[in-house]
Amino acid sequence: MTTEVQMIRKFNGEVIKQRNTDEYFCATDLIRAGNKWRQENGKDKFNFTSWRNSKTTSEFISLLENEEHKEVVIVGRGRNKETWVHPFVFIDLALAISPDLKVKVYRWVYDDLIKYRNDSGDSYKKMCGALYLTISNKSKFEDEIKDFATKIRDECGVKDWQTATQEQLKLRDKIHENIALLSDIIRDRELLLETAIRKAKENK
Repeated sequence: MTTEVQMIRKFNGEVIKQRNTDEYFCATDLIRAGNKWRQENGKDKFNFTSWRNSKTTSEFISLLENEEHKEVVIVGRGRNKETWVHPFVFIDLALAISPDLKVKVYRWVYDDLIKYRNDSGDSYKKMCGALYLTISNKSKFEDEIKDFATKIRDECGVKDWQTATQEQLKLRDKIHENIALLSDIIRDRELLLETAIRKAKENK
């Protein structure tokens, strides 16, 4: 089962979260960012409830739920509740808030950011398994993995993987895969990491 991670995207200086497990976007973030843009451009505040309850939106959501066989708008509960929406609903919502968001949200929905986040998570597990099998002193495994992870993050130019770009995640995935493949052949850990990074960059 994939562990849920919330990837970070940005619009108008505001954070927009997207879940890697189902690719749903945080509508609460989008509305906050969109209303900031609308205020800066002398427009009225966007009202989510009015948009959600309109006949057109209600019909669209109903049709999408029938096709997807699941909820496409999930309203959270509690004090810090957040509403999460299916990518298609996200596009519709974004266009209702601001035409400036049109190109950006289409790119977000159809890019490979979530794919590479999930791929690099899977390849990380493969790398860990391969390194564990080839390390002579198992008691040092945890420290070694932390060291590898830090060096890979630095090599990819990332401070926090949640804010990583598609290209950074793609590079991370290739490094993980190379380490998993080469760990049986190259026993010197420093040389292994160096070779895996070089090969990943050569094949970018």
